[in-house]
Amino acid sequence: MRKLCPNGISFISFFATSNSGSAFSVRAYSSSHNNASISAKAKLRANSKFENVKCLDDAMTLFNQMVRTKPLPSVVNFSKLFKTMLNMKHYSAVVSLFIEMQKLGIPFNEFILSIVINNYCLMHRVDCAFSVLAIYLKNDIPFNNVTFTTLIRGFFAENKVKYAVDLFKKLVRENICEPNEIMYATVMHGLSKRGHTEKNLSLLRVMEQGNTKPDICIYNIVIDALCKDRNLDTAINLLNELKKKGIPPNIITYNSLIDGLCKFGQWEKVRILFSEMVNHNIYPDVHTFNIVIDGLCKEGKVEDAEEVMRHMIEKGVEPDIVTYNVIMGGCCLCGQMDRARRIFDIMIDKCIEPNIISYRILINGYCKKKKLAEAMQFFHEISQKGSKPDIVTYNTVLQGLFEVGRIGSAKKFFDEMLSMGLVPDLCTHGTLLNGYFKYGLVDEAMSLFNELERKRVKSDIEFYNVVINGLCKNGKLDEAHAIFEKLSFIGLLPNVRTYTTIINGLCLEGLLDEAKDMLRKMEDDGCLPNCITYNVIAQGFLRCNRISEMATFMKEMAGRKFSFDATTTEFLVNVIRENPSVLDMIPELHLKNKK
Repeated sequence: MRKLCPNGISFISFFATSNSGSAFSVRAYSSSHNNASISAKAKLRANSKFENVKCLDDAMTLFNQMVRTKPLPSVVNFSKLFKTMLNMKHYSAVVSLFIEMQKLGIPFNEFILSIVINNYCLMHRVDCAFSVLAIYLKNDIPFNNVTFTTLIRGFFAENKVKYAVDLFKKLVRENICEPNEIMYATVMHGLSKRGHTEKNLSLLRVMEQGNTKPDICIYNIVIDALCKDRNLDTAINLLNELKKKGIPPNIITYNSLIDGLCKFGQWEKVRILFSEMVNHNIYPDVHTFNIVIDGLCKEGKVEDAEEVMRHMIEKGVEPDIVTYNVIMGGCCLCGQMDRARRIFDIMIDKCIEPNIISYRILINGYCKKKKLAEAMQFFHEISQKGSKPDIVTYNTVLQGLFEVGRIGSAKKFFDEMLSMGLVPDLCTHGTLLNGYFKYGLVDEAMSLFNELERKRVKSDIEFYNVVINGLCKNGKLDEAHAIFEKLSFIGLLPNVRTYTTIINGLCLEGLLDEAKDMLRKMEDDGCLPNCITYNVIAQGFLRCNRISEMATFMKEMAGRKFSFDATTTEFLVNVIRENPSVLDMIPELHLKNKK
């Protein structure tokens, strides 16, 4: 692929044929080109056409007129055109026209260069964006904060966090430019999105000591990052700190804190923050109420969530589509489908049009309750309303069909999805594989798996976990182990679920020594076993009646603060019922009984 970079890089005329099929060419601007002269009135007419630029054809036509105009339109007009094209997401076209401007000798300024840099960054070509800096130097145009803020944002967009941070440090260290609030916010927002909360906090402290003092927007970024990182104590301390500095918190500050507290179920502290907001004349908005309603629904407190919705209406805050979707989701989570349907009908009565998420929530709820007729009714209603089900909705129904054992219907539904032009994602393939393995259709599952591998379909470790688990449960331990062994060769690291699945397969085959070896291997590989891993091995010991080893293993479990789950406990009870002497072989059980 040829680069769209200036300085020696070829101009790409990908719009030589426009969307309408008509040919387009940019005529060179030249002082001797008399036939291209257009009056000042024509120039004004061209300027007035900015608002009429609706597509790439319009933009290209206007550019063609502008470069033929005499006198040449101001650089401001070219900036406006480029900005319009940027908003229309014709990034490559902007870059190409800029290169053409250079060829034609048309003047440009720092605003146009900033737009070009932004275009490159939006194309995820920050390398080309950097090449524009040479144009600044060549034309004695000074760098500014906008230039470097855009570059930093470009690095973050390409997930090049180190490059973004290094550039920021270089700007500060070498006094290239003084970072302003927007640059700091860009860096902090980028770090926050990637979980670098401590770095954010450190940068805040640096900013507090510098010339550019943090404002509430900066504090909000850090507080939100701390809340998402579940570091609520530090977030609340920061709230108190900024109040002492005379920086008033706003609705965004409180929303972040309330969201964090809701996730921890600290409802009394939520109530206190609500009161504090009102005392500061900051009134909860629909987003604030939605946060609380969502937190309650995720804890199964649907009645309380509905009470909050009634309260918000009393306070003059109207619920939106998110409010209704969240409550419907809470009802479905509790299996209350009639209630969810009632909320759906109320929403329609309030003239709020359901979106794809509304339908998806109900479809998923009905599928979980194995009410496929109702799920399909809502699925077909999406198309009747003029919308199209997305891949997530298809995946939900597909999984529901497999859950009730309708294999043939699931296959037909998958074919229908393909005929609609939807591209299966990892979840689709995982659902198909899970379904085939669940009903013993190992050959079909492996045929699909081999086909996906041949096509080099992008996959992750969870996709391979589905295959390994399916093979193990169908007695194909050797095939499962072969796939496990090749993971490192295809650049995937087994996770705790992968190891636990293989260990379970070994235990089901009675290969307990090999299972214990795999347990040690996973630790040597830096993957720590969890409670499920230990319970799988404990069940293996019980299944094979190796009670003395079980006693030793229980001590190891206790040392790691793991306990038996319901399945292991049921195994143990059955073993003791058949052979009460087992109690004497495991002293730890006596100790627990005495307690």
